[in-house]
Amino acid sequence: MRLSDWRARAPFKESMAPKVIDVIEPVLVALGADADPGCWIVWGDDPVARYLLFVPTQAGLLQIGVRVNVPQEGPRASGKLIRWSRVSVGELAVEMADRHRLLSFQLEGQVLKGTDEDADAIAAFALELIANIDGHPFTPPRTVAGGGKGGAAGTRPSAASSPKGSAGTKGTKAAKVAKAARAPLSLPAARDGAS
Repeated sequence: MRLSDWRARAPFKESMAPKVIDVIEPVLVALGADADPGCWIVWGDDPVARYLLFVPTQAGLLQIGVRVNVPQEGPRASGKLIRWSRVSVGELAVEMADRHRLLSFQLEGQVLKGTDEDADAIAAFALELIANIDGHPFTPPRTVAGGGKGGAAGTRPSAASSPKGSAGTKGTKAAKVAKAARAPLSLPAARDGAS
């Protein structure tokens, strides 16, 4: 889900007001992401005052703290790049009950929780992070049959398609790297007990 898509999901309209986005975008660009990247927002306990933004990039995971309204200053955003080898993730766990999925995932001390479509979106985001940590290209998971048309997991753009391939020109090296990153991982076939 892109940063611009989060505006409709913000618990408070002021949390993603244009003046707030105006301080987030320069931090994103300075740390190597697009101005409108694929990301995940952890709203926390007080989203009217502050929240966290996680953005996967080629170099690592961006963690951006947003303060919606600092007294006498206005909005403020500060960010850091966490190299993939140092990103702290927990277990990706899902529970199914009465046709509803409940998923949880821990990232840098923050717990991401969701049900149904939100669970699918969190799962896709978590799998993308894990693929980046392991150095594998990310292939978005397919949606479950009967789980709705183009569920969130099947439609969310990956970081591999935005920050890595932002050059947009077919013949550039960055575009070729981005194309290779989107290719599915092929594993060697297992042998039947033969050595």
